[in-house]
Amino acid sequence: MKAILIGILAALFFSVTFILNRSMELEGGSWVWSASFRFMFMLPILFIIVGYKRNVKPVLIHMKNQPVAWLLWSTVGFGLFYAPLTFATIYGPGWLVAATFQLTIIAGSLLVPFLSKGKRQGIPMQSIFISLIILAGVFIIQFEHATSVSTIGVVLSVVPLLVSAFAYPLGNRKMMQIVNGELNTFQRILGMTIASMPFWLFLSVYGIAAHGAPSGSQLLQTLIVAVSSGIIATVLFFYATELVQHDNHKLAGVEATQSGEVVFALFGELLILSTPLPSIISFIGMALVIFGMILHSVVSALGNRKKHLIYRKVSGEK
Repeated sequence: MKAILIGILAALFFSVTFILNRSMELEGGSWVWSASFRFMFMLPILFIIVGYKRNVKPVLIHMKNQPVAWLLWSTVGFGLFYAPLTFATIYGPGWLVAATFQLTIIAGSLLVPFLSKGKRQGIPMQSIFISLIILAGVFIIQFEHATSVSTIGVVLSVVPLLVSAFAYPLGNRKMMQIVNGELNTFQRILGMTIASMPFWLFLSVYGIAAHGAPSGSQLLQTLIVAVSSGIIATVLFFYATELVQHDNHKLAGVEATQSGEVVFALFGELLILSTPLPSIISFIGMALVIFGMILHSVVSALGNRKKHLIYRKVSGEK
């Protein structure tokens, strides 16, 4: 239950990404700067946070020992996750992007057999079933808008988000395996941010050549995204996944809490960007999303209780 609640709080802060990325797109800012400057702003902030407790050196040593793994999976977990996600804001509002990105719920469960260490584990079908309820709500929410989008617009939105949806849990879980508890959450995020810098610098070179320098407004909004989503939300989410990293059903449940981004992003756009009020159909979709999140939480809590009762019975405790 604790991990689920932390995951929902992370979803709230993550939703700032979708709202402000859409805001910057509407103002004419390039997606390249919205993506790359988020991580460039994160880097000095993380150095301050981790350096305050003098924990930077272990990160650098760990990266030095496994440079290829850090570079590869950090680029996947941060670069191939966030760049396509930001690109997709060109073709739809933030809540629509957030809704489509919830494919990561299914992606996280489908990756289980390929990421399990030791004894091979199967796909957690119970988590898949509950995730399908959430996804049903997600697609209901975006249905009305999707019918008015051109085919090329749908393709250029959905395909990048498919890449993003698989890259995020893949990079996150692989880095947890590589770190193996030797670094804390802040240290791992700092290391991943450092290791993903070549990707962001390369993207920035393209940005200068294709779009010119970013505006002051875009830099400010990107800084807000960096702090809210890049620092606060990422730390909360990674912490939640680390709490349950050895239980694939609970891990899928934590990843499912990110569907709350759809609800938060929608209401955020209503308040900040004055988007039209959704229809009753969209509200039904949001209700399904919330129901699915609650169901994940209940199943997780019942699973904990069952394991505890079995332990007490075996050990003879009263």
